[in-house]
Amino acid sequence: MSSPIDCDLGGVCYIQQFVDRDPTGGVSDFRCSGLSYDGHKGTDFALPSLAMQAEGVNVLAAADGVVTGVRDEMPDVLQTGLGAPDVTNQECGNGLVINHGDGWETQYCHLALGSVIPRVGQQVSAGDVVGQVGLSGQTQFPHVHLSVRKDGDVIDPFDTGNAADCTASGALWSEPINAPDGGIVSVGFAPNVPDYDAAKAGTATTLPSADSNLVIWGLSFGTQTGDLLTLSIEGPDGFAFTHEETLDRAQAQTFRAAGKRLTTDRWPAGTYNGTVTMTRNGELLDSMSTSFTLD
Repeated sequence: MSSPIDCDLGGVCYIQQFVDRDPTGGVSDFRCSGLSYDGHKGTDFALPSLAMQAEGVNVLAAADGVVTGVRDEMPDVLQTGLGAPDVTNQECGNGLVINHGDGWETQYCHLALGSVIPRVGQQVSAGDVVGQVGLSGQTQFPHVHLSVRKDGDVIDPFDTGNAADCTASGALWSEPINAPDGGIVSVGFAPNVPDYDAAKAGTATTLPSADSNLVIWGLSFGTQTGDLLTLSIEGPDGFAFTHEETLDRAQAQTFRAAGKRLTTDRWPAGTYNGTVTMTRNGELLDSMSTSFTLD
């Protein structure tokens, strides 16, 4: 199998959740970590923002096969938004199913309305564009949900064997896919703490001015209890600011912001560099930086 999304999974895009391998009421991904939720039957390949989804990101066939099912009639509305439609028995939203033979099939969910390209009975090849990432169905963030099944049973493409040993052996991918335990999605500067929804949407783009407050913010995923988030700013004339926070709970997505109030006439002119880091058990898990310049 190849990646089902036309986006760099080692850079801009990321995997938000994996198949839940715990048959009980608990949660465990293939590494015995918690980057999933109870009963999750697929892998969520996520975009960093709604703005990127609106620009259009292609969904790709993961393997050769014949299309056996298509839906392309549901609106693109996040279930967290006002006026979200009832998606009972249609949680997948717009998407398709591809039969690969010998009992294997893949399903692609949450595609954009009007974007699904192939029709039932059409042959597709690995890497063919089959639609675009949307917001249809049971969605809370922009992503394509990929389910893999063999004779109707859910298969984890990252580990087809026994996940209880946490060795992640027997992956189905033709090339390794970056699958971190968590990381930084996006960072930015702002004159005040931006709205969480604006950060997720990619619309928190207002930069500080010389006479405003100075805030660095970061959106991360897959955080666990005990993770350390560090937000720092370095600037001209020896300017330095650091905020550290140890998280008290695990979350699918975490938003944090910190900064300094302006107490003089203006900030010094020059370039300001902001960095957000995520540390787990004393080891750096991810880091992302941004910068802007004041005249």
